[in-house]
Amino acid sequence: MVGNFRGTPLIELVKNQQVHFSFYRDQELWYETDKGFVFPVPLKDVGTATFLRDDKAILLMRYIRKYKEEMEAEPIGAAA
Repeated sequence: MVGNFRGTPLIELVKNQQVHFSFYRDQELWYETDKGFVFPVPLKDVGTATFLRDDKAILLMRYIRKYKEEMEAEPIGAAA
């Protein structure tokens, strides 16, 4: 996650935002929102879906929400 998004409402990360494919690593597609929030999409969830290089953030909201919750559950300073 680039930047500090603790406490940022999910709606601010997805409303009128785009996501852009950043890289692939360890069976995950990594995307970044226009606001700089970086999150993974596990390949096991992809199935036969098409994931575009650029798309509406709202379409990937489930992955944004999941990763945001995981990051907020970590103690501050735990991730380096």
